[in-house]
Amino acid sequence: MDKYKYPRVGFGVIVVNKEGNILVGKRKGSHASHKYSIPGGHLELGERFEDGAIRELKEEANLEIRSPKVISVVNCLDTYREDNKHYISVILTTTEYSGELQNMEPDKCEGWQWVDPKNLPQPHFDASELGVKCFLNKIFYTDK
Repeated sequence: MDKYKYPRVGFGVIVVNKEGNILVGKRKGSHASHKYSIPGGHLELGERFEDGAIRELKEEANLEIRSPKVISVVNCLDTYREDNKHYISVILTTTEYSGELQNMEPDKCEGWQWVDPKNLPQPHFDASELGVKCFLNKIFYTDK
């Protein structure tokens, strides 16, 4: 049972490379374990979404991103039904990054790969899948 009695705030970052592919990793050791997802994490107290995105990409993938922009908000009801953890996730995107891609948290991620956003690997974390759907369709919100 989740100790929180209200939704928590998370975020995901759609990093787009020059070929139009996006960065995803396979989660482990947390909710939605063994599902693919864009990088992201929990928003810390007093933190801007953009600063959280910059922090998480450095911590998780050794990438320094610049100019992340908020593009959508998703309500993660599949995760709530499956893992009893309810998150509202803010989705950001950027095409500006540098650094050598590395799996910095092997206890939380099996590895990173660049994929076609129109052909996401499965199974896929609902926050990530909904966020990519918003990105592709240029919409701010969807729960389906």
